[in-house]
Amino acid sequence: QVQLVESGGGLVQPGGSLRLSCAASGSIFNMYFMGWYRQAPGKERELVGVITSANTTNYGDSAKGRFTISRDNAKNTVYLQMNSLKPEDTAVYYCHLKMLLGDYWGQGTQVTVSS
Repeated sequence: QVQLVESGGGLVQPGGSLRLSCAASGSIFNMYFMGWYRQAPGKERELVGVITSANTTNYGDSAKGRFTISRDNAKNTVYLQMNSLKPEDTAVYYCHLKMLLGDYWGQGTQVTVSS
């Protein structure tokens, strides 16, 4: 069984920064990629950024130039550094792990950007 535990969400002012973390535990084999998606009220879930087992990254358009994804292989943890946050970044952020055995999602962490 695989568990994803997210942390780091919260309330931040526009222009501020947050760092999200997602720690994976359990039977983790043949990982394809791990990363973040987000879903705002009334909108579909969208890609924020993912990092592959080869350490290549892919970002959604809204994240390019502002967000950076990284990973610590020893800890099976992925990080999302979010800078220059905007009110439209407000959403629930979900960690996602895709392996040969299937897809796994975290419970989500709320990020609110507001003054």
